[in-house]
Amino acid sequence: MTTALFIHGTGVREPGFSDLYGRFTAGLREFAPDVRTASCYWGGELGARLGAGGLSVPYTGGRSRGGLGEAAEQVQTAEAAGAADGTELWADLYRDPLTELAAAGGGDPGSGSGSRPGGGAELPLGAPLPAERPRALLAALDGHVGDIARGAGLPVPYLAAAVTELAASPLLSGAGAAVPDDEELARLLARALVAAALAALLDADAPVVPDGAARDAAVAALAARMGARPDGSERGLGAALTRPVLRIASHQVVRRRRALTEAAHPAAADVMLYLAHGEPLRRRLREAVGELEPPVVVIGHSLGGIIALDSLIASPSPRVALLVTVGSQAPFLYESGALPGLVHPEPLPEHLPDWLNVYDRRDLLGYVGAPLFPGRVTDVEVDNRQPFPAAHSAYWTNPAVYRAIAARLP
Repeated sequence: MTTALFIHGTGVREPGFSDLYGRFTAGLREFAPDVRTASCYWGGELGARLGAGGLSVPYTGGRSRGGLGEAAEQVQTAEAAGAADGTELWADLYRDPLTELAAAGGGDPGSGSGSRPGGGAELPLGAPLPAERPRALLAALDGHVGDIARGAGLPVPYLAAAVTELAASPLLSGAGAAVPDDEELARLLARALVAAALAALLDADAPVVPDGAARDAAVAALAARMGARPDGSERGLGAALTRPVLRIASHQVVRRRRALTEAAHPAAADVMLYLAHGEPLRRRLREAVGELEPPVVVIGHSLGGIIALDSLIASPSPRVALLVTVGSQAPFLYESGALPGLVHPEPLPEHLPDWLNVYDRRDLLGYVGAPLFPGRVTDVEVDNRQPFPAAHSAYWTNPAVYRAIAARLP
């Protein structure tokens, strides 16, 4: 029986690894029910850490780990509308989940204010306040948030918090006055809720992020619960946007450098540590392979793919029948002369097993290997339907990834 050995990528630590490995196991067995799975977890013991608590980082100000909203200023751009499926527009919503809501109400995204059309004209006597309609729609979600979140692979607390925060937002008044159609308003609110929940997930450096299909399903489910018909959940996405984009002010970044370094660490440092002292990680993988009955398929995500390739180049392993790299930088490091075990233009050794490489064009950390190693690597492109960096963590909720792996299992 084939054993699939999973090795994770940068920045993954417990409890995130257990969640990631559980999702991987469930996803692979859906397409290959007879496969055994095993894991090679190295982040806790061999991952990077700031040994002196960050004394090397120059900074001013406190150690707040607050959101980047404090360090952002608004600039207007004339950027094009983005991809046809709305991926680039979702990138704007992840930066500021209330962007579309604010634009619909005539307010300034990120300012927390919304203006009522008509220059502040008084409402007719007895008419409901503008914020009452959107709040009534949000109230229809009571008791259903948990099921919707779990169905989309979102942590329930993140979506529940998004509902609570949006219900208290002053932007509801402007949107309620400007969007008379309840269905359109429901979809606008649903997108804001899902964007807020996903933005929180990304801020938490979650190793697994729902792909675009799961995200859209969550929007549709929320909108339907608020009364929208189950068609066109993406209708109107970005129609009211003036395409504001949040840019990071340089002086603000310098002021908050320590917080930003802590947010990026240990993911970036894991790569640097491996390139400088990678043998302990390669040895850990060889030991994991040696404990399994063949045939073994080694599946590495991101840095895990680099470790796997390097290990198999340096040490032949008859137990390993297939190497799978997912969202990996291994081909780029090889071409750059930075892959420890093989320097361009040296060819792959004959003992290296078949190599399947899975990538997403929107994942800026995923690369292709077939042009560098003709006949030795099979590249398979998938579409996680997420902008970067979410695209890099969304492979493991995309059925196409497991389908590609299952098709190549010995």
